[in-house]
Amino acid sequence: MVDRKQKTGRPKSDGNKRHKFHNVRFTEDEFKNFENLAKELNLSKTELIRIRVLENAKNLVTNSRELLNYLDGIGSEMGRIGNNINQLARHANVLKLQGTLHPTVVKHFETLLDDYIKIQRQLEISLRKIIRLMGK
Repeated sequence: MVDRKQKTGRPKSDGNKRHKFHNVRFTEDEFKNFENLAKELNLSKTELIRIRVLENAKNLVTNSRELLNYLDGIGSEMGRIGNNINQLARHANVLKLQGTLHPTVVKHFETLLDDYIKIQRQLEISLRKIIRLMGK
């Protein structure tokens, strides 16, 4: 049986000790915002600064909870719009069966529906970009 001493304590450093620092001054409001952001993102203030300055300086640090709430609101609104479109289509069918559907109403509805489809496609493209950026 070989007698080995178990190593305890802090592991050896890889030689990349952080010994440089830079002071930053904030106003009271800026500092409160900084602390709140670190708390919301569940990061230390030092980690937040390193991520923002060194790792991904061109991209913003994103509050994912806030982003998801915003996207959820957009999804709900899109659902309501879809319901309204279905109601208008049903009403138009009833008017058509009664012979009282005016062609200008149909033309206007088609224009609005085309606009909605364009906006929905733009939203899908934007959401895909967000998903790709968050995956990095």
